Amino acid sequence: MGLINILESVRENSSVKVVLNVTSDKCYENKEWVWGYRETEALGGFDPYSASKACSEIITSSYRNSFFKKDKNTLISSARAGNVIGGGDWAKDRIIPDCMRAISSNQPIIIRNPESIRPWQHVLEPLSGYLWLVAKLISEEKEYDEAWNFGPNPEEIVTVKEIAEFITGRWKGSYKIDSDPDAWHEARYLQLDCSKAFQRLKWKAVLDIKSALDMTVSWYKKYYDDKADAYQLCLSQIEEYSKKAAELNLVWAK
Repeated sequence: MGLINILESVRENSSVKVVLNVTSDKCYENKEWVWGYRETEALGGFDPYSASKACSEIITSSYRNSFFKKDKNTLISSARAGNVIGGGDWAKDRIIPDCMRAISSNQPIIIRNPESIRPWQHVLEPLSGYLWLVAKLISEEKEYDEAWNFGPNPEEIVTVKEIAEFITGRWKGSYKIDSDPDAWHEARYLQLDCSKAFQRLKWKAVLDIKSALDMTVSWYKKYYDDKADAYQLCLSQIEEYSKKAAELNLVWAK
């Protein structure tokens, strides 16, 4: 209903040129495929969170088709990103913050689903995609007002266990597996097919998974061990990321 209220407000405000609704890779009906989901795959959700993201996508599409297709002044898109990692995240029950809390308090990292895989990517990756997509829409390139996936390259998919091993090897600490057979359902496989963004937006991930994890661990290590300023750490990594994107000659970084 929050999204509906926003879109209703946009309908009444002619000054709004672009709307980008960021949902999640969880919006897809997860069939435990070992290949990536494309933007045309069925939406759904085993759990309420996933179902809410599918609903958000359906609402966005229905408003686009019912109202905004007739309104040449407003373009509306949605973006579905993979699991993001990066410095400054202290949310509960997320793999990276859980690892960092454990390490900083000299406790072992507890992992529940060691073989689960997700399209992990550094948070700056989808943000670059969102900003580039909005830039195209602001230029009134109407063919981009649709749904888009933003995720890592297929070869960069790793398991929860591999992430824990990398972090403990890069910094310090240990991990142990504590699977709960009575825990809430959690999908084992989830990947995104981002070939549409690559082909049409000329967007692709800048970092491989090791580089993304290294940037993330480096942020927390400097924050905890060196007492570095969080804001300055973020600015420094944004500059580092943008420089790498420019070296790859990516269109958005020019």
